[in-house]
Amino acid sequence: MPTVLRIGPYRFFFYSSDRAEPPHIHIEQADCVARFWLSPVMLSMSAGFRRHEISELARMVKEHQMELRQGWNDCFND
Repeated sequence: MPTVLRIGPYRFFFYSSDRAEPPHIHIEQADCVARFWLSPVMLSMSAGFRRHEISELARMVKEHQMELRQGWNDCFND
């Protein structure tokens, strides 16, 4: 599970088995998880996060979209 970014209590990562799916990022904090598609940035699923946290996570994903996409490409593009 490569970690691409950490912001405060949030860890942004993907699973090595994610290769067959469109580019996305998983985010976790304690027992909360979310997944965002990267192009366009859109919430795919979440569990445990409150609505205002999801909005903040979406803002962070958009702000770091290029860095997150580069992490995806570095891992999955041979």
